[in-house]
Amino acid sequence: MRTSSNPAFRNLPAGAAGGPPAGFNQPLGGQPGYGPPQAPSGAADRPMTVDDVVMKTGASLGVTLVVGLITAIWAQSQVAAGSSGAIFGAMIGGMLVGLVLALIIVFKQMASAPMTLAYCAAEGVFLGAITGVFEMLYPGIALQAILGTAAVFVVMLVVYKTGAVKVTPKFRKWMMGALGGVLVLMLANLVLGLFGVNMGLRDGGPLAIIFSLVVIGVAAFSFLLDFDMADQAIREGVPAKFAWYVAFGLMVTLVWLYLEILRLLSYLQSE
Repeated sequence: MRTSSNPAFRNLPAGAAGGPPAGFNQPLGGQPGYGPPQAPSGAADRPMTVDDVVMKTGASLGVTLVVGLITAIWAQSQVAAGSSGAIFGAMIGGMLVGLVLALIIVFKQMASAPMTLAYCAAEGVFLGAITGVFEMLYPGIALQAILGTAAVFVVMLVVYKTGAVKVTPKFRKWMMGALGGVLVLMLANLVLGLFGVNMGLRDGGPLAIIFSLVVIGVAAFSFLLDFDMADQAIREGVPAKFAWYVAFGLMVTLVWLYLEILRLLSYLQSE
């Protein structure tokens, strides 16, 4: 199986088309078993299809949007009432719960609807709290960020389907390098910021705008790797239940992209 910048897709099991992955005979969420693969015993063991991925991703996105909208409305009411403590708590709580669930899903390879939807709900709380505050500061920014994220996703899907950009080994290496560089800069900016050192990457200035555009570009092109990995999983006959795992991986990239677009829009409206 090919590698991806998205950690969720690195652990998808490979298998022959039309059957479960070789050696994969453990209960859902367990570690790979040993011995011959089991024969398909029901719908859950049938090969994954594009429809499975679309439906599961749609359900995951729907949960995030609904929870995010409710949280954003609540956050705006808290801001209007002059109470920011609850918003901060919701933001941190959603972020931490989402992070813990993401780590469990990735390291335990849990193709689980409850876990994936719980992750999406936690991210909905996190994104909703942030969006509610930004919407109060910059009216209309939430809709702009949502439309921008959707537009990038659709464009990159068209780019992938038309083959305008080929996902080659060289492309993957460049993407992995770009992703690593972005993460290192973000971490360095965070650590130095704790000591009062401003790298200018997140202060809303010209350098911050350029950096945000670069991050959006890296996140956008990461979709190509995600689409390719999902395509590969379908071709190799990964069981249908792993559509939830693919949906989780796509949601990770979508959340990252939305946050960065929201940040960029706030920079531009502050000018």
